[in-house]
Amino acid sequence: MNVTSETVEALRIKMDQTASLMPEYDVVLGMDGVGPTLGPQLIAEIGDVTRFEHRGALTAFAGVDPRKKESGDYERRSNPTTKKGSPHLRKTLFQIMDGLIQRSPQDIPVYAFMDKNALRASPTTST
Repeated sequence: MNVTSETVEALRIKMDQTASLMPEYDVVLGMDGVGPTLGPQLIAEIGDVTRFEHRGALTAFAGVDPRKKESGDYERRSNPTTKKGSPHLRKTLFQIMDGLIQRSPQDIPVYAFMDKNALRASPTTST
């Protein structure tokens, strides 16, 4: 291991130790696709979850809520996300989903559908 790798690993361990003191730690680590690296990162990016009054507020904060595109009688059926929220949180969510898809059983239709629908796009192009 070189010095950079050792430093990164030491910081990752410290982040995990610090996050493990938080009440939401066990809940976050219990989520599929979230481990000791992405768990503390997700907790840090969201911050105090109690500041969001409902799940829509957290969705908007992440910038993954669909934008409204209506004009007169026209209503678009498929809307892209707003991407007005935290690009760092979106990247963390992308990494969680990407890992989940990579480890997913291909014989389960939901995973096959997610994999087929371009969730493997680069996180830099999705933020």
